[in-house]
Amino acid sequence: MKEIKKVKFDIKLQNHLWFWGSYFTLNFLRWGAYFNDYPYSFKSNLIEFSLHIPLVYFNLFVLVPKYVLKQKYFQYTIALVLSLFGVYLLKTALTYYIVSENIWPEANREYHPFEINHIVAVCIGELYVLAMASSVYLTLTWLRERERNRSLRENQFKIKLKYLENQIQPHFFFNTLNNLYALSLESSNKVPDVIIKLSNLMEYVLYDVKGTKFVPLLKEIDYIQNYIEIEKLRFENVEVTINLESNIEDVSVPPLIFISLVENAFKHGSLNNKNLKIKINCKVIDNQTLDFEILNNFVISQNHNPKRGIGLRNTKKRLKLIYKTDFSLKQTTKLNFYIIRLQIPIHNED
Repeated sequence: MKEIKKVKFDIKLQNHLWFWGSYFTLNFLRWGAYFNDYPYSFKSNLIEFSLHIPLVYFNLFVLVPKYVLKQKYFQYTIALVLSLFGVYLLKTALTYYIVSENIWPEANREYHPFEINHIVAVCIGELYVLAMASSVYLTLTWLRERERNRSLRENQFKIKLKYLENQIQPHFFFNTLNNLYALSLESSNKVPDVIIKLSNLMEYVLYDVKGTKFVPLLKEIDYIQNYIEIEKLRFENVEVTINLESNIEDVSVPPLIFISLVENAFKHGSLNNKNLKIKINCKVIDNQTLDFEILNNFVISQNHNPKRGIGLRNTKKRLKLIYKTDFSLKQTTKLNFYIIRLQIPIHNED
């Protein structure tokens, strides 16, 4: 069964008091000046507002949830008409006994209870107040609900982004530990160097980028270079070239956004490849776009599929969350080289 939303009394009490107080004062001064009779205006408005206010809140918190939100419009109309009739009876009686025996002194002639013109005038007046007060309240409630939804979407975005980041980090360290394990089986003297570099990588992930949306690009490059050094300890015949062009000192990027691309180059470039060559190009285009390109040579085989892997998929998801459609990630092959080119908007540290 579909859940029905309820209108909640979630606007502060002082705001309600301020609204009704301002409205009462405005009406009192307006009609007092119009008839040049402020005592009468005060008494008549006091009676009217003692009926306006209950009717408005009865409509908002009883009739609207019970009928309008359940799409029972005919029942709502009947209930509203009966409510207006009840207000008419009370207003007429209170005016007669407290203010004046002439129940409608504003008119050009004396009216008696239940005359059609008097009934219509009172009902129109009540509907005017009901529509105005309800529209103000519902507009404020809509604005608050919109802000809640925006905050909820933002929190969901952060949770999803954090989930993807947490997936990438264990994935990377799992691969690195596998490398370390392979070296330990060979009783390699490279193991201590790998452990030191791995600890530097873990320090960066656990402390330097924790809870940050963007980090300096130079720090990311240092992180990538440490990773490359670890992989060089594992692969004997590997050549890595990093070209940094333009001024990138003030550029910031999402943390760990490039590492999956570098991992991918080592993972798939090393398959059946005795001489692995990797080239990384990083430059700024027109002071607006950061261009990150990584190339690796590969040996064509039936099992070669560089597009597989959780790291690359998660990178694409993170990019969509952060930049929506304002980025470009292209994968191509040229001769014996597999090329990934990522372009993202410039984010300056300032």
